[in-house]
Amino acid sequence: QVQLVESGGGLVQPGDSLTLSCTVYGASLDVYAIGWFRQAPGKEREGVSCIRGSGGNTHYSDSMKSRFTISRDNARNIVYLQMNSLTPEDTATYYCAHRRGRLALSGCWNPSFFTSWGQGTQVTVSS
Repeated sequence: QVQLVESGGGLVQPGDSLTLSCTVYGASLDVYAIGWFRQAPGKEREGVSCIRGSGGNTHYSDSMKSRFTISRDNARNIVYLQMNSLTPEDTATYYCAHRRGRLALSGCWNPSFFTSWGQGTQVTVSS
């Protein structure tokens, strides 16, 4: 059974930075894909970033690529999401997810392609 645990969320002010962590149990990070998603109240879940394969290829949504950075520590089985220049529009519950099987780049943005999910960590950006 694959288990994912997010941490690092909290209340920050606009312009602040925050680093989220996703610890993965029961799966390796260097074979399949880990994605970060977020969901705000009343909105659909959207893809934030994705890291795939043995090479650790990273991908970002167009609106976040200049501010967010995804990375992984294979030895510790942790995936990080560094978020900079946060705005109130970034307020959401952030989830990490694992794909059981190979995943094409286009699948990074589709929540239905991921098979295991964490419980989420809340990020609130407000003054």
